[in-house]
Amino acid sequence: MVDRSIATAGFCVCAAILAVLLRQHCREQSLMLALAACAVVIGGFMSFFNPMITEISSIFTQAGISDAYLSLIFKATAICIITQITCELCRDSGEAAIASAAEIWGRGAVTFISLPLIKALLEQINEIL
Repeated sequence: MVDRSIATAGFCVCAAILAVLLRQHCREQSLMLALAACAVVIGGFMSFFNPMITEISSIFTQAGISDAYLSLIFKATAICIITQITCELCRDSGEAAIASAAEIWGRGAVTFISLPLIKALLEQINEIL
């Protein structure tokens, strides 16, 4: 895993340097390069994501926690990752207001999908009381 992390870091630094150089001549191409680099890194991440999901699912099953809650955790994580990358790309292109709007949307989306978990937690608290 360390070797993959080093390779990914090297790739990202090279892509960042190229993006900075391109930004001087054509901001649109610089943004497209950054977007492509993000897609490559996320694609690489997906190669070890499935075994990780299997292991976490096994841990949740052994603990007696419903798969529905595991699904919520992964959805929230995906929303956070997508929102973070979107915001940073918007900021890199000089659009801070759009980045802020994306952050608000991401926070709202995580809150919305968390409502079933909050409801279940409140039901557990009511049972205890």
